[in-house]
Amino acid sequence: MESIIPMLEAAQLASRSIKALPDAEKQALLKALAASLEANTAAIMQENKKDLDQMPDTDPKKDRLLLNAERIQGLAASLHDIAALPDPANQVISEKKLDNGLLVRKQTVPLGVVGVIYESRPNVTVDVAALCLRSGNACVLRGGTDAFYTNTCLVALIKTALQNAGVNPDAVQLLPTDRKHVGELLTAVKYIDILIPRGSQQLIDYVRAESRVPVIETGAGVCHTYVEQTADLEKAGRIVTNAKVSRPSVCNALDTVLVDRAVATGFLPLLAPSLAAYNVEIFADEEAHGILQQAGYPLLQHATADDFGREFLDFKCSVKVVSGADEALDHIRQYSSKHSEAIISNNAALSERFLNEVDAAAVYVNASTRFTDGGVFGLGAEIGISTQKLHARGPFALEKLVTEKWVVYGDGQVR
Repeated sequence: MESIIPMLEAAQLASRSIKALPDAEKQALLKALAASLEANTAAIMQENKKDLDQMPDTDPKKDRLLLNAERIQGLAASLHDIAALPDPANQVISEKKLDNGLLVRKQTVPLGVVGVIYESRPNVTVDVAALCLRSGNACVLRGGTDAFYTNTCLVALIKTALQNAGVNPDAVQLLPTDRKHVGELLTAVKYIDILIPRGSQQLIDYVRAESRVPVIETGAGVCHTYVEQTADLEKAGRIVTNAKVSRPSVCNALDTVLVDRAVATGFLPLLAPSLAAYNVEIFADEEAHGILQQAGYPLLQHATADDFGREFLDFKCSVKVVSGADEALDHIRQYSSKHSEAIISNNAALSERFLNEVDAAAVYVNASTRFTDGGVFGLGAEIGISTQKLHARGPFALEKLVTEKWVVYGDGQVR
């Protein structure tokens, strides 16, 4: 393909078709797509296997790539959840009548055409398409080569569902994976209304630097958990272990453990067996290294400066002993990607200070950072976790896929 511009033009034209679809029909469309995913589970898994077979087992992204029967069922369930949410478009925000008789109304409208660039996560294909269609938007998807076969299969099912619903199937477009087309997408201000990169920090930095289309960053997650000296250490061990090992390849997984010096000798040997059970490699500062070495931790490395502020996306984490809350907050301020941060503490005043001072999209007291997720927060699903502050922050979900329009009714008024 020489150019993707015809595909972008087609998406813009098709956006009218989905925007005009009544709410009940958008709900029915998503339910029909959910049924199609369930009915075609075997075919999806077959195509997914083609992608999985090309990725080495040692690659931590392989878990992101996997679509098994359970995950496909989860995608279908999320479609029903999204269908049940209220339509965020065409809602009246305010209305007033001016002294001159004009009726001025502010209402929500779809963004138009949403472009998403993402890597190795075919579930994003379904999530983005569903969220965009539910909110009356067309979407242009640029997935990675790792998920080529899976994404092609999923988009074919989505287009069939659109066609069956009487909607222009070009409302969901899957772009070629050839990198030469990325530049066209980043400069397509005539056709794309907003662009969302979802993936590595390298991808996000590239899109932010090169795009002429407005960008919402769904940033990399460098997530910290601070075990404060009043913490219930048993509870802290469970939370830290969950945050690291439940699904290490995702953006809300733990990367760095900060431990108060007052409890380091009690907590780290307690934590060690649960992380060792998952073969987690620990990069520890000098003090933490000494404690863990004495505890016989098997996969232990001396941390370098680069191991703090690093998103591991694997069974790896860094550990640092801090002198108290001030040092912990300073460390988070320096190294956080502003995604998700947690404190484990029984000090209510200090916990409130943490919530107020930490600049992140999601902050937690006595809970795992793994909960930062649109589905978990009751938003159905999300396109990504926004780490910026304009338009959307945190799970970038259905409610944020709209903008505003002023509608004015007159009867001959002039100014």
